Amino acid sequence: MRNLGVVALCAALGGCVSSGETVSFRASNPQQQSMMRDGQPALVSRQKSSLVLVRPASRQLQANGRPVFVVGINNLGKQPIDFRMAQVDATQHVGGSDFGMQIVTYEMLVQEEKNRQVASAILTGLAGAANAYSASQAGYGRYTTPGGRTGTFYSPTAAVIAQNNAAVQNEAMIAATVENGQRNMAALEQSVIKDNTLMPGEWYGGQLHLAPPTDQAGGPKTYTIIITVGSDRHVVEVSQVPAGA
Repeated sequence: MRNLGVVALCAALGGCVSSGETVSFRASNPQQQSMMRDGQPALVSRQKSSLVLVRPASRQLQANGRPVFVVGINNLGKQPIDFRMAQVDATQHVGGSDFGMQIVTYEMLVQEEKNRQVASAILTGLAGAANAYSASQAGYGRYTTPGGRTGTFYSPTAAVIAQNNAAVQNEAMIAATVENGQRNMAALEQSVIKDNTLMPGEWYGGQLHLAPPTDQAGGPKTYTIIITVGSDRHVVEVSQVPAGA
């Protein structure tokens, strides 16, 4: 059973952004309360069978990047309840019109990471090929005699040393690429919120990733996130503004 400590861990996994935008929450009904948690804005929404806590995953969001929130859910009822990513919606409000914001699911993030790993592997392969070619040429050199005559020579020993060094470097690059990919996959598995059935009294939580809201020429970006838990509907009103505004 997960507890709220997992939510705090997910916030830490969200990383830090040195500059960008900040968010605030507006309580839209008497069952909600906006507050500060560890210096960050948060919103608590309580319905009949569930309680939802929402806060940004980092102190500042990347400007024009994906907003990432940490969501904590508590089953207040006496029966299991389902949380489904398909029942999470986000809508941006611009000049009296509403525009849907894509929910970036765990599966989407995993596919992006796989694509990134493929690109990284290609770059590693190119770097390895360059190392191997450079090593293959390492045994060749030029000489000049005291009389001014020039020529070329080949040293098998120097070539073997260079090729062995290149092989070690290539193996290290490949190992680092694989290790980094595995670490990123593990972080996604641990941190990103997914479909889940909550037992009575259970806390569950993780990161919720959204597509970037449309830029408003430096003005506030306002959007609504609707998180459905069982039959409960939690409406989260968000305002995102440049840091220091």
